[in-house]
Amino acid sequence: MKQLILLVLTATLLFACQNNKIRYTQDSEEIEIVKATINDYDYQEWNKLVERYNDTAQIFYNSRKNILLPPDLPEYHQNNDLSFSTRAFEDEYREYEMIEDNNGKRWVNFWGLWKGNLAANNKEIVIPVHITYQFEDGKIVREYGYWNTSELTLELQKIRDDFIELEEATQDVAEIE
Repeated sequence: MKQLILLVLTATLLFACQNNKIRYTQDSEEIEIVKATINDYDYQEWNKLVERYNDTAQIFYNSRKNILLPPDLPEYHQNNDLSFSTRAFEDEYREYEMIEDNNGKRWVNFWGLWKGNLAANNKEIVIPVHITYQFEDGKIVREYGYWNTSELTLELQKIRDDFIELEEATQDVAEIE
C-alpha cells in the first residue's frame, strides 16, 4: 500500500513538473518586436512601426476612452513632436519583460525614460514611461501607454505665456512710437 501511494505521488509530481509553462521571460520574439517598435518611434520609421500592429489593434495612451488605431499613430506622434528639436527613449534605461497571463494572453511590458529638448528654449524634459503590449500571432493587438506629462504641460504653458507677454510688450512699444 505504501508503495502504491508513493508511486501515485511520484507520478503526480512528474506530471505537475511537465505541465509548467514559462510564464515570465526577458527573452522572446515579442520582446524583440517591442524593441523594434521603440526604435521605429525613435527614428520616425512610421511605416515600419504601423506594420508591427494587427489591423484591428487598439491603442490607448493615458486613457481608456480615446482609442487610436495603427494608421493614426504617425500623425499622433508627429503632432506631439512639433514642440521638440530632439526626442527619444534613453538606451540605458530600457527594461522589457514578457508574461503570459492566466488566460493565455501574451503581454510585453516596457519601462523607459523618454527625453526631449523643447525647440523654443532647449529645455530638457525627461518622462518615465510604461507601455504594455498584448500580442497575438506575432502582432500587437492592444497597447496601453502611461506617462505623466505635467512637467511638459507646465513648460509649454510658460513658453506660451512668455510669448504672449513679449507680443503685448511689442504692441505697446509700437503704439508709443
